[in-house]
Amino acid sequence: MSDDSFDVIVIGSGPGGYVCAIRAAQLGLRTACVEKRATLGGVCLNVGCIPSKALLQASEKFEEAQHGLAAFGVKVGKVDLDLKGLMGHKDSVVKANTAGVEFLFKKNKVTWLKGEGRIAAADTVEVGGKSYKAKSIVIATGSAVAPLKGVEIDEKRIVSSTGALELDSVPKRLVVIGGGYIGLEMGSVWQRLGSQVTVVEFLDRILPGMDGEVSKHMQRILKKQGMAFKLGTKVTGAKASAKGVALTLEPAKGGKAETLEADIVLLSIGRVANTGGLGLDKIGVDTDERGRVATDGHYATSVKGIYAIGDVIVGPMLAHKAEEEGVALAELLAGQKGHVNYDAIPGVVYTWPEVAQVGRTEEQLKEAGIAYKAGKFPLTANGRARAMNATEGFVKILADAKTDKVLGVHILSAEAGTMIAEAAMAIEFGASAEDIARTCHAHPPLNEAVKEAALAVGGRALHI
Repeated sequence: MSDDSFDVIVIGSGPGGYVCAIRAAQLGLRTACVEKRATLGGVCLNVGCIPSKALLQASEKFEEAQHGLAAFGVKVGKVDLDLKGLMGHKDSVVKANTAGVEFLFKKNKVTWLKGEGRIAAADTVEVGGKSYKAKSIVIATGSAVAPLKGVEIDEKRIVSSTGALELDSVPKRLVVIGGGYIGLEMGSVWQRLGSQVTVVEFLDRILPGMDGEVSKHMQRILKKQGMAFKLGTKVTGAKASAKGVALTLEPAKGGKAETLEADIVLLSIGRVANTGGLGLDKIGVDTDERGRVATDGHYATSVKGIYAIGDVIVGPMLAHKAEEEGVALAELLAGQKGHVNYDAIPGVVYTWPEVAQVGRTEEQLKEAGIAYKAGKFPLTANGRARAMNATEGFVKILADAKTDKVLGVHILSAEAGTMIAEAAMAIEFGASAEDIARTCHAHPPLNEAVKEAALAVGGRALHI
């Protein structure tokens, strides 16, 4: 096979793309990955999941030093913010992670084709004016910030999540347009650092798609932390100036308009499939009404030999979902069996406390007419939560009323993102609430609350 010919060419090196490329190479396929950035890792590692979590962690430490350590008997003096140092921490974390992917490419003999990729034919990818042949082409180009009419991002006054990671000073007033994962996380970062944060959401609730009870409880917690909310409100315009931004707001169901002033505005209403420039229309790759690549159950597109995974196809735009699809597709291309259980993909919001869920919500079960039982356990009754001064929240388990099979788990707690793992495994293996309840949990970690919620499904929780 020549230097410009491969078994698999993956376009995009985000979590889905780089994992797909590595797994394909591990299975003996000659693999290349196209990436136009100077570093590997895509949006997630460069300007998404990883840097945002670095800032979330750092801002939590700042908040704790100011307001939380005294309760543990730890006295500190005046606490000052070193924003440059905080950003330096974020940058070093990003550098380590992206360099790690480059090391893994070298270790697994994945060729990095540097530049912007375009699909010229079912077996040809052009990068930087050069053509490369491939038996299989994988589209893994991820997603981009969803636009909003009347609000133009300049990454100075009106920023995307990327710009929100790079602010050189703490804005006095920050308005977040969108009450989803990203908006609440970035809003939390800057609120802890001193911003007055207002979240404007078109719907009548934050965290759409998550369990309604969790959403309402989380809003109360964030409000207590100082975050303001304007729900059921749409933004119809934004005028930026040297002094700030004037937003025009209207009730979502109609009514009198108002103006909201801000120093910085973060637009975070979701993301859209990033397929521009690939040339999909010219080669006949079908897309849906939202611009996502249409695929079958094995990630194949309408053109033989071309596949797609991750944010560019239907499903939650989550890095770990893309990774699972990348592994499954690589194994399918190698002649093995690949599968993703979409009922067992967790979602996590890294606020404080964290929110995590896997499986179905109560609203979804009611809409589907599925009879279920619910078991709930409050963190106020968990010994480790008390020791951590982190008693906000609860664990809720939803199980089939007849079979006791776990249908959904919803956690509002410190470390919820870690706690949700056993729930995802339970759903993956078709466990019942009784299975979780009968499993011995170490004492006294927060995960005991999961066991107690499982016991509560059968009406026999021990500690409430």
